[in-house]
Amino acid sequence: MTNLIEEAPVDSSTGDPPFALEVKNLSLTFLNGFNIFNGINFSVKDGDRVAIIGRNGAGKSTLLRASLGMIPQSKSDGEWLYGDQLHGISRRKRRKLLCQVGFVHQKHNLVPRATALTNVLHGAMVRYSPSFRIWSHSFAPSHLRDEAMAWLERVGLGDRALNSASALSGGQSQRCAIARALMQNPKLVIADEPVASLDPVAGEEIMSLFTDLVTEQNATLIFVSHHLSHAMKYSDRIIGIRDGRVDLDCRSNEKSLEELGEIYGDEDDDNE
Repeated sequence: MTNLIEEAPVDSSTGDPPFALEVKNLSLTFLNGFNIFNGINFSVKDGDRVAIIGRNGAGKSTLLRASLGMIPQSKSDGEWLYGDQLHGISRRKRRKLLCQVGFVHQKHNLVPRATALTNVLHGAMVRYSPSFRIWSHSFAPSHLRDEAMAWLERVGLGDRALNSASALSGGQSQRCAIARALMQNPKLVIADEPVASLDPVAGEEIMSLFTDLVTEQNATLIFVSHHLSHAMKYSDRIIGIRDGRVDLDCRSNEKSLEELGEIYGDEDDDNE
């Protein structure tokens, strides 16, 4: 197994850039005493494309949130976002730091009654105020409306800009969510099962579009996926979670689909 997880913290005095995300000795115990994580360590370099895999219930989605200091019950020796500590800081400071992160959620998290254009514009507002509220496209500065429209065009939704989010199909909703995240101009993009609710054809199309756009933006990408084939195809590196620990950390071309499936696949998965 390729060992990429025990690197020393970056010393800023050397002039080396900090990791995009670094997590040391992360643990999380539920109220019933179940240890979901027990000493998780990993780091992600700027520009990496990392897939996190694991069986159902392994805690993949929870790991994303805990790694960003978003679960107060978690304990660790530290989580750093581009060199800034996330653990043990105020919610206000954390929100400000997390403006560097664009999120793509499994359930889209769009505002149903707002237009697709307004939803994408919310990504721009994160740049200026992490505590923004619902904001209509009709009040947005023209240069931001133009930028949001450009993103909708890039994800193939230019003709749906004024449709309410509730009128979009599943695939269209995820395209809108991707445009919103990238409108934020993030340094790091976090995606939690971005195509889990889509059929295989639509899922493949969205993953290809999504990863291409992230690469064009020179952003770092961390995504959770139960599709092992997507993890291999769309990442440079795979982190496997099992029994509360990082069980695998390797380049995506170092393991076969069959090898990954034996350890991390679920019986109902379609990973062909």
